[in-house]
Amino acid sequence: MLLALLAAALWAAAALSLRCGSQDIPLGELLAALRRGDPDNPALRILLHVRIPRTLAAGLAGGALALAGALIQAVLNNAMASPNVIGVNAGAGFAALLAASLAPEAAGLVPLSSFLGAMGTALFIYALAAKAGLSRTTLILAGIAVSSMMTAGSNALTLLYPDTAVGAAAFMLGGFSGVTLASVRAAGWYLAAGAVLAAGLAAELDVLRLGEESAAGLGLHVGRTRFLAVLAAALLAGAAVSFSGLLGFVGLLVPHMARRLVGGDNRWLLPAAFLLGGSFVLLCDVAARLVFAPFELPVGIVMSLLGGPFFLHLLLHRKKGRVYD
Repeated sequence: MLLALLAAALWAAAALSLRCGSQDIPLGELLAALRRGDPDNPALRILLHVRIPRTLAAGLAGGALALAGALIQAVLNNAMASPNVIGVNAGAGFAALLAASLAPEAAGLVPLSSFLGAMGTALFIYALAAKAGLSRTTLILAGIAVSSMMTAGSNALTLLYPDTAVGAAAFMLGGFSGVTLASVRAAGWYLAAGAVLAAGLAAELDVLRLGEESAAGLGLHVGRTRFLAVLAAALLAGAAVSFSGLLGFVGLLVPHMARRLVGGDNRWLLPAAFLLGGSFVLLCDVAARLVFAPFELPVGIVMSLLGGPFFLHLLLHRKKGRVYD
């Protein structure tokens, strides 16, 4: 029942996203424009070339990042974890800046480079952790070390290539302005692969919640489960940032909200996180368009304004001894 309500909320957020923008178009007018199919109708052009790609991108990116966050939290058994632990944002940001700096005339390389950077960094962090004796602690430490080096590389590129760094600022802040159906379609296969893999791991992740020793005693191959979950999270988050840019707090905040609603059973938590993440990012994108209309804020700024207070709330309640199950 709750999943049905979350799905309905996602549809409502998508409808609001289609309707709202610098030019407010009633849904009835949009539906009428679709039925007539007149290519010269301004409402139809806005719908097909701006609103639909943007709505799909925001919904899919939010769902993918939230699902990736839920996977990482399950793998590490740590409610404070997010896709940043496996270096997704740091790797994507460095690769995007590198592409913009070395090939400024090839703007189309930035999304592809960010995906490859996110995936490559995540797998490199996992390989380092495995070499050091794979555990939750080594994975977190490897993530911190590699992410720090990627961030240092990004800062160096910003100093060496200040002109192209300005051009990549929109990607670093995150947003969906100018997103196309082609870019969403290109990432769609990786999103689908990550989602299918995550769904297949739900039962194994529930066993992993019992602890590594107990899970191994019940016959679970802990290393295999952890690798597949990290791979799924890297696919989801890497594909999402390739067309959305760097969006913070989604992978941390939304899984907590979903856990409050449906509990810790991953068979319900993972789909709930996906649906709730899509709704959350869609609503943030609508707010980014409307707050200073006709000017538009980067979605990443809106999310940081919302995510910062939530993070402080989480820290304060953990200090008081409350546990997020």
